[in-house]
Amino acid sequence: MLAQATPWHAHALQRTAAGLAEPLSVPARMEWTTRPGQGPGAEILGPDLRGKRLLEIGCGPGHNAAHLATRHGAHVTGVDLVGLQVRRARSHYGRLNNLTFVAGHALHYLHASDEQFDAVYSVFGAVGLVAPELLLPAIAQRLTPGRVLAFSVPHPQRGGRSPSGDDRPRRDHVTLPDRTRLPIARWEFSTDRWEKHLSQAGFWLTSAQEFHDPRMGHWPTTLLIRARKL
Repeated sequence: MLAQATPWHAHALQRTAAGLAEPLSVPARMEWTTRPGQGPGAEILGPDLRGKRLLEIGCGPGHNAAHLATRHGAHVTGVDLVGLQVRRARSHYGRLNNLTFVAGHALHYLHASDEQFDAVYSVFGAVGLVAPELLLPAIAQRLTPGRVLAFSVPHPQRGGRSPSGDDRPRRDHVTLPDRTRLPIARWEFSTDRWEKHLSQAGFWLTSAQEFHDPRMGHWPTTLLIRARKL
């Protein structure tokens, strides 16, 4: 299974209609969780990112990519499934150096590219929305040994849920700005199951952190995983 474009297109369409896409100031920090200011920043990708080549899969409106390119001097490519999101990202940050936004499916981009990256990351992006047995090996092909994959996903126990008991995706939903809910499929794994899939793809898991957002009850809301290519 690949990814489902229609709900994300609808989400971007409403976001675009709600406000003009215009140049924005670059965010002061990188965000991994649902609560701004919480958790680590860009350091999870490496101690010195200057001149490094980074890939974001599922870049959305481009905030994190812009931060990494401007505040850390990295060369960042952001890929997003939804062309409207790429248009938003370019209108926000297209004037900046070291920053490229591409419309396309993460899996197709990874297979078509011959570029090697120093880090690949996903913040509520393609990881978890594309079959991991397809996506993780494709990411591994684009990373040199020792390099970092980091991703945050909705915590599998958010709202009292429980992690998947097998490797199949589960039904979830996207909430649009107008509060409409559209169904999607999402892989909702425990850390142990993510570690299994990462290991099969040639990674070793180096850290797993969970974060809470008090606005969303007492359950954890974000799972942040970091791994290295073997």
